[in-house]
This record gives sequence, C-alpha cells and structure tokens, in this order.
Amino acid sequence: MATSTAAPYLALLGEQDLNLKSYALKSINDIVDELWSEIANNILEIEELYEDESFKDRKLAALIASKVYYNLVDYDSSVKFALVADDAFDINEQSGYVETIISKAIDQYIRLSKEQYENENSQVEIPKQLQNIFERMLNKAIKENDLKSVIGLSLDSYRLDIVENIINEQLKVDSEENVLNLINYTLNIATSIISNTSFRSKILNSLVSIITNLKTPDFFIVSKIIVNLNDDSLAVHLFTNLLKSEETNNRLIAYQVAFDLVNSSSQELLDKTIVKLSELNSNESSPSPSISKIIKILSGIPSCDFDITFLHKNNNTDIQILNKARDSLESRNSIFHSAITFENAFMHAGTTDDSFFRSNLEWLGKATNWSKFSATAALGVIHKGNLSQGRKILQPYLPGSSGSHYTKGGSLYALGLIFAGHGRETIDYLRNHVVENGSSAGNDEVDVILHGASLGTGVAGMGSGNEEIYEELKVVLYSDSAISGEAAALGMGLIMLGSGNESVQADMLSYAQETQHENIIRGLSTGIALVNYGKEEQADEVISQLLEHQNPLLRYGGAYTIALAYAGTGNNKAIKKLLHVAVSDSNDNVRRASVIALGFVLIRDYQTVPRLVELLSESHNPHVRYGTALALGISCAGRGLQQAVDVLMPLTKDPVDFVRQGALVALSMVLIQQNEKSNSKVTEVKELYASIISSKSSDALTKFGAALAQGIIDAGGRNVTIQVENGSTGTLNTKAIVGLAVFTQFWYWYPLTHFLSLAFTPTAIIGVREDLKIPKFEINCHSKKSLFDYPPKVKEETTQAYEKVETAVLSTTAKAKARAKKSQKEKKEDDMDVDEKPEDKTSKEESTKKDEEKDKEQQDTTITSEDNEDNSVSKYSKTPFKLNNVTRVLPNQLKYIAFNKDERFVPVRKYKGNGGVVVLIDKSPKEPIESIKTVRQLNNKDAPLPEPFHLENTEEED
Repeated sequence: MATSTAAPYLALLGEQDLNLKSYALKSINDIVDELWSEIANNILEIEELYEDESFKDRKLAALIASKVYYNLVDYDSSVKFALVADDAFDINEQSGYVETIISKAIDQYIRLSKEQYENENSQVEIPKQLQNIFERMLNKAIKENDLKSVIGLSLDSYRLDIVENIINEQLKVDSEENVLNLINYTLNIATSIISNTSFRSKILNSLVSIITNLKTPDFFIVSKIIVNLNDDSLAVHLFTNLLKSEETNNRLIAYQVAFDLVNSSSQELLDKTIVKLSELNSNESSPSPSISKIIKILSGIPSCDFDITFLHKNNNTDIQILNKARDSLESRNSIFHSAITFENAFMHAGTTDDSFFRSNLEWLGKATNWSKFSATAALGVIHKGNLSQGRKILQPYLPGSSGSHYTKGGSLYALGLIFAGHGRETIDYLRNHVVENGSSAGNDEVDVILHGASLGTGVAGMGSGNEEIYEELKVVLYSDSAISGEAAALGMGLIMLGSGNESVQADMLSYAQETQHENIIRGLSTGIALVNYGKEEQADEVISQLLEHQNPLLRYGGAYTIALAYAGTGNNKAIKKLLHVAVSDSNDNVRRASVIALGFVLIRDYQTVPRLVELLSESHNPHVRYGTALALGISCAGRGLQQAVDVLMPLTKDPVDFVRQGALVALSMVLIQQNEKSNSKVTEVKELYASIISSKSSDALTKFGAALAQGIIDAGGRNVTIQVENGSTGTLNTKAIVGLAVFTQFWYWYPLTHFLSLAFTPTAIIGVREDLKIPKFEINCHSKKSLFDYPPKVKEETTQAYEKVETAVLSTTAKAKARAKKSQKEKKEDDMDVDEKPEDKTSKEESTKKDEEKDKEQQDTTITSEDNEDNSVSKYSKTPFKLNNVTRVLPNQLKYIAFNKDERFVPVRKYKGNGGVVVLIDKSPKEPIESIKTVRQLNNKDAPLPEPFHLENTEEED
C-alpha cells in the first residue's frame, strides 16, 4: 500500500536516537520521488544530517537532498549533493533523475577541465567527487565496450591520459586493425571537433608515438597527422622508417604518402622535407634512389605533369558556348572583353589548349590596359601546372620583350599561376623583378609590372613562409603606390600563409592605419586574413582589433580573418560573431563580407548553410543577398546540393544587377560537373546563362556574371571540380580555400578573378607504377554509365536547316510529276503509300527503342554510398563498365570504383574511394606494358637515355 504522507518519517528526524534517524532516511528515500514536495519543507534538517560527519548515513541524507532539489528543478544544488553522496548515488539506476544528474555532472566536469587546461594560471579546481563520478561513468561505458563514446567524452574533457590508456589496453586484448579504427576515430575527432590548437597538437603527437610502435603501423594515418601538424621532421622520420626495409610495398607506400603530401600540405612543409631528405641522401656513401624519387615527387613536378596530362587528354570543352558568348558580347567594352577572357581561361584551365586566343587574334587585339593584363594572365590559368613549358610559352610576353607593360605585368602574374604552390623553379626569376623594380614604384609602367610580379611571386611562393621574399615585397608596399602596393600586400599574405606570425601582422596592421590608399588597405586586410589561415583561437586578438576598428576596410578584413582562421571548423563563436556583424555593421561591404565568411566557416557543415542563410537571402540589403549567394557557392561548391540551388534560383531574378551576378556565379560553383541525372536544374541553368548573354536588355554586370559562370560550370575541359576538402587525408584543401577567398575580391579588381583556378581540382584516377610511369589498364565502375556522363554539348544551329533540306530530298513531288505525265494516277498513289510506310516503320522502331532504353534505365539499380564501403558492389550491377587509366572519375563516382584483386595492377593502399594519383603494385613487373606518355614527355625533344646494356667481347682468341 502506497504511503500518502511522509510526516511520520520526517518526525523521526528530530529524534536523538541515530538509528531512528537512519531508519527515517531509508524510508524517506523510498518515497521521495512521490512526496518530494512535502519532504522539501524539511530539507534543512536533511542537509544538517549530511553535514554531521559523525553520522554514518550522511551520504544517504545527501542523496535525498539531491533528489528533492532535482524535483525542485534546482540542478546545480542537485548535482552538488549527488556528488557528495558518493557510492549512495547509483549510476546504474535506470531513472530520469540519474540520467539528468550524470549529464549535468559530465557537462560541469568538461567545462571545469577545459578552463583548467586553457588557463594554466587560473585557480580552477575540479572537486574530487565530480572527477570520481565522471570516471565511474567512463568505466561503466568501457565495461559495455562503448569505447568510442569514452574517447569522445575524454577528448571533450581534455583527458588525453584516458584515451591513451584505452588504446594501450585494447592493444593487449584486440587486433591491431580494430585498434587502428579507434586511432582513426580519435584523429577525426581531434581534427574536426577539438577547437584548442595546442591540445589538438598534443593528441596528434601522442597518436604518432602509438602508431609507430605497432607491429604493422598504418603510415597513411601518420601522413594525415603530418599534414595537420605541418611537421617536416615527422615527415622525414616517416620516409626513413619506410625505406629502412627493402620491401617493395614499403617503398610504394612511401611514394603514395609523398603524393598525398603534395596534394594536401603546405609548400613550407614540402620545401623543408626536401632539404632534409637531400642532406640525408648526400651524407650517404651511396645515395638512395628511393629517397631521390621521393624528393622528385615532393617537388610537385610529377603530380602537375599527371594532372595536365589527364586534362589535356580528356579535354571536352564545348567551344560553341565560348564562340556564341564572344559574338554576343561587344569586345570593345572592356568589361565584356574581360568576361570572355575569364570564361576562356576557366574553360581551358590546365588543359594547355590556348587555341581560342590563337584563332581570335583580332578579338584579342582589342584588349586595352588592364584587360590586356588579364588576357595575358589567362595563359597562366590555361597552362597551370605545365611546369616544363610554362616559361617558354610566356617568353614572348615577359619583360625584355617589345610588348606593352600591361602584357609584361600580366605575363609575370601568369608565370606565378602556372607554378602555383610549386614555385621552386621560377620564384627567383619573379623575385628579381620585384627587387629590380621595387625602388622605382610610383612610375605607371613600373607599377603595372610590379603588380604582376608581386601577385606572381605570392602565388608561386604561397605558404612557403620565406621571410626574405616577404621583406622584398614589403619594400614595394612601403613605396606607397596604390597599384603595386595592393599586390605587394596580397603577395605578403600569400607568402606567409597560415604562419600566424605576430610581427608580420603588426607590420601589416600598422601600415594599413598609416596609408591613405584604399587599395593598399584592402590588400593588407585580405593579407592579414591569409596570414591567420587555420589559426582559430590564436587569431582572436587580431580579429577583435580589426572588427572594432573605425575604418570599414579593416573591419572587412576582420570578417575575412574569421573566415580563414576558422575555415571548416563550424565554430559557433565565429558564426555568432559573423551573424552579428552581418546585421549590425554600418558598412555594406563589411556586412557582405561577413555573410560570405559564413560559407568558409561552414565548409564541412555545408548542408546547414541553405537553412542558415535562407532568411538572409530575403534581406532588404542587396549586399547581404549577394553575400548569401557566394556563401552558398563556396560552402556547397561541387556538391550539387538541391537546397542550395533552390535558394539561389530566385536570386537570379533579383532586381539588383550585382546580386544577379553573384547568384549566377554561385550556381555554377554548386553545379560544376553535374548533369541532368545528378541535378535536374543543370540544363535550365545553362540555358539561363546563354539567354542572359544573348539578350540585349540584360545589364553589363549580369552578363559578366553569366559569362564567368559559363566558364566555371565547364571548367578545365569539364574535367575539374571545386574541391575544398582533400579526399586522401581528410584535411581542408588550402589552395582551394585561398583561391576562393581571393577570387571573392574580384568585385573591385577583376584580375583577381584568375585566383579561382587555384580551387580547380582534376577529377580523375591516375594509376602510376613504381617507376612513375602510367600504365594502360582498365578499372571497373559498378554503376550506370549515364549517371556520370558529360552534359550534352550545345547543338549546332545548322541542324534545323539540315533537316529542312533532308525533307525536301525525301519529297515525292518529282515522282508525282513524272507519273502525272504518264497519266498513272492510281499507281502514283500506291507509290506514295509505299514511301510513307517505311517512314512510319522507322519512326515506330526508334520510338520503341527509346522506350526500351528508358525502361531499362528505370530498372537499373542505383547503388548507395553505404552499399560500397568494402567495394563489394558486384551484386548491384550485372556487369560493370570499364574505365581506362587516366580517365574522368567524378567525386560521387569514386564509391562505385573497384580494383580486382586478381588483376595485374592493384593499389598499394586499400582502395576506399580515393581519387588523384594512386600508386600501384605491379604483380608482373617483368611483363611488357604500354605506358601513356605525359605532356612533359611529349614536349621533351631530347633523345631518350639508352637502356642499360652489357658489352661482350666477341673476338675469337688467336
């Protein structure tokens, strides 16, 4: 029978006999959940019993007090008494009370532990009881084998010691493969969730020491850590460890790691690793050919050569689109001339196909001033990565030629774009032009050349951290010339990319406050943002300085500093700050920049962006609407996300011209490399671009945006995408993010549009052997071929006229006249029936064939990404279609690719949907195989080295 009152037990609390008090407490504990409101009147008596240290059931008193406060919704007091209740608080009890208290206690522990870690000088102390309940909860989860939850909570609370203990204990009882899965999970949390950079570094260094002590270490996990730590010593250690043994597989793993580093690490890391490996090799009595090959790979030359070979070989540019745009836009208008220049540059980016320029010399000759600068720089985009021929191609335009100073400046910028991120071969040449002309800044002609040289130097030396180059550019900046100073400021930011160097920031910020030139301030504010790339909370101080500054150009830089410092982190604090600026700043440019910055911060959480900015897209302020468009374009680039398209489509009809421009450009970024199967809006969007360009009523800015968008959506011969994350290492694609950040400055300076080419990533699988040759072989793709086809090219306008002629030829008029002369009317009618029947039959057959194809297409099973985790996809498609090596493979297509273990070539790394360069194990190395010649090999006119041979003495002895 349920007790209706607690009065008898509460009365016993006032007795002197301690046993009676204990009995009362035990009885109250049984009824506290129902009668807590009555018991609450005596809460002070219960608390006094807990405070009496001589009372044996004081912990029970604390538990009852905790339950009463829980029902009173005073969770802080409830947690406080639950903690001191110690063992009396049963964490295994299945009740809402226990779940709530544990949750609140863990939150409290995490908060205090974080404060304690981040503020070493603080007096924060974690109550022993709170730590006790936290550890008891973790032990419970460990017993239930919920290790991932334990690792997540431990890292959240900065308890790396617990994570290390779990991994080391698992090594004793579990397989290394399962332990590596735990390590990978820890790595993913560290790189995507942990916001404190010093603690993140501590986790990564700890993981490295654990992995390297395994019997069969996973070197590809170590390569991810190297990129995140930017640690060249660790890279050298990894390569030397791999090459210690003579195993072929270890050598191949080393080559694959080297290709991964080229694809995802900074130029500074690559340069320092090359120097250390070179020193190591030169100190050996017999230099290692494997180390020499790794040095060659790290130079970036093979990767660039493979990429341009793919783009050149598979170029599928629809030149008809470009020709129509050229004919529709008046070339005498510089904005339209620039639009076609950029469209052509993007369409042919990396393909080395500059035939449009060569066949339109008259049109090209109409370029003047900065249009000429941009047109020459476009050659750098077209030949991007053509390291062997880049200088030779640009020779007629470089300083020393008889061309215009705009051509000379543009050619230096072009040279930087060709060697973007791999500038070792050309950086000294570009620096010389900066040094030679630096003291002459202020002269119009010299300024233009310096502008190109500064931009070229910055792009070629991006992320190298070279302080000498920085000082040389600073000389140009301090000459206080608006044209050259702006480019020098950007170049300084690019050279010191991600360094977070405090003295560099102080120099740049100080000069920004001194100069009167708006262009220089813009360059410096963007440069400061580049210096703070990836620095997260370490950039907070400079962010505050910039956002609180009275100069709107520096507040604009503050928004971009948040964008790059917190790129891809999804940091709530950064998002709140940006949203606040977006709705409160008095300057339109700052508001626009803060909305664009949301796109960078949410790169990894791109699916949330359309919902987040939907209301902003309906703002009364056109600059905010423009920012919304670009934020969607940046965060959802290459994703084909329908929700993003749904927000952008209404903006293409916006009443303000530059908003329409932004929406058109953003749509092309989202829909790059999509077709009708992957997104039904592709054809509609492409037709929209064409109609805007051909329409006489469209304004100039919208036409410019449409032309730019046509170039982006079909970029790189339709063989590149904008990829902001590296598939192989799971890190952010620094080059792409930097390219997008500087590209978004094109609204005030068109030549910066070319920076978007840095974001273009070739979509291919390129299998290479140990000798770095590309063998001809086939790869299986378990999907419908039509899912990933190129979009159809624009139909020739002559098609319709051709059909009319064909109809005329098929006419029976001539036969009818002939029959009329012979007066054979009935026979004529019979002949006409005969003519018509085959047409009907053909038409019917074609119709039936189309219907059958449609039915077959509908019956085909589409494979989901979850189905293909282990490449066991054969059951989903009867016969996979074959792809040749060095062929276009879209990011969404990678999950359908499979290598047959029984074939000659298999990847050295277990294939899990990785694109780019794939190092192959050749099971029959002695058998001949035909190789694909790269662009570099095709351009090399020197005679090949002879094969090794042995000379035998064939003369007979006397």
